[in-house]
Amino acid sequence: MTTTNGMVESENNTEYVYIAAGDINGLFRGKRIPFSQMTKAQNGDVRLPLSILGVDIWGADVIESSQSNGDIDAIARPTGRAPYPLLNTSSPSSLLPVWLYTEDNKPYYGDARHVLDHISKQFKAMGLTPVMATELEFYLVDYTEGETPRPPIRPKSGLRLNKTSILSINDLLQFDEFLDEIYEQCHKLDIPVDAALAENGCGQFEINLLHVDDPLKAADDAILFKQVVKSVAARRKLTATFMAKPFGTQSGNGFHVHCSLLDKDGNNIFDDGTEAGSDALRHAVAGLLATMSDCSLLFAPHVNSYRRFTPGTLAPNNISWGYENRTAAVRIPGGDHKARRIEHRVSGADANPYLVCSAVLSGMLYGIKNKLEAPEPINSITYDETDLKTLPLDWLSAIREFENSDLMSSLFPSEMIELLIAVKKQEAKRFALQVTNLEYLTYLQDV
Repeated sequence: MTTTNGMVESENNTEYVYIAAGDINGLFRGKRIPFSQMTKAQNGDVRLPLSILGVDIWGADVIESSQSNGDIDAIARPTGRAPYPLLNTSSPSSLLPVWLYTEDNKPYYGDARHVLDHISKQFKAMGLTPVMATELEFYLVDYTEGETPRPPIRPKSGLRLNKTSILSINDLLQFDEFLDEIYEQCHKLDIPVDAALAENGCGQFEINLLHVDDPLKAADDAILFKQVVKSVAARRKLTATFMAKPFGTQSGNGFHVHCSLLDKDGNNIFDDGTEAGSDALRHAVAGLLATMSDCSLLFAPHVNSYRRFTPGTLAPNNISWGYENRTAAVRIPGGDHKARRIEHRVSGADANPYLVCSAVLSGMLYGIKNKLEAPEPINSITYDETDLKTLPLDWLSAIREFENSDLMSSLFPSEMIELLIAVKKQEAKRFALQVTNLEYLTYLQDV
């Protein structure tokens, strides 16, 4: 898009623009405007209700968040990310990412992007720059509403996928046109895609994003990447799902976050020239372990999220760390000591990238500021370690632990905490009212 005489001109015949902010669950919400109003939108003159960020996963208002303040409007300002063309629309359209500010031009901390910005600025004040990279897993499925999702048909052989085949080159080759288009769209959006691989589930893939020295961009990239994958899959009459555990007997979808810290001279403070890494690395690890349980709701925000924490599936369910140990919640990858970093492996791909990155950074910051000492690293299979504290293994426990945590109120803005609790309680109430077919089959006649 170009500007002439103060007016924005479309380079791709865009007719409509979707003004969208990410809600507390990481879903885009907003409004569609004619392209003629684009200048108004880019100047921050479009308004959206604050309450759209605090609706539940079905899009229903949460009374505590919407009516307590009269459902007031907020100022929607562009994030600085360029508008990007949308796929699968009947008219040429683009999406303009925005974040919300209050009437007095202050950040609204019910907006998870502002939460991440708030935490990032604390590192900046210490002369530190977080460098972050993300890895997202997803399944490709054939799905008709009301039916069980099935693995997709291989585009070239015409045969349906019927087995797991981790790191299968053949599966990558079968779906190369799908992957090619994802890479093409990501390059247009300045999303730094890297390696793609066939994962452990049938029809499961992982695409890694390269590290960037801006946490906001890393989270922006992740949330936009999910939209790209879903749109490209839809063009092929398939569904791409980032559910944490779409199939009970197959691997879940993880969202792994890699992070290092640079000082003002560009030096990695986790690197001290050794394989073990620096004191700062161990302080950061200790902070992540100390905050992990209370933060579980940020890493696993949905009822389905907790199906992923099954021992033996490389989804950590206890508070642990180790070097080159993929069964641990926090892993220190090997390789060149100059790239010494932390890999946080707890989150599912269903989580809000802004909140996940916020939780990872706040945990590291807590450990570094307080010079916490990490326990001894675990180099064995962590599922076999009976003395490790487990994470909350069900949704209600995670909601309760997050709500009752004094630590959370010291790490995150109160608006985000209150909003997330209200949303999750409303969602949990609706799930609690549902009686499943399995319960009828099990109990109706026999008890």
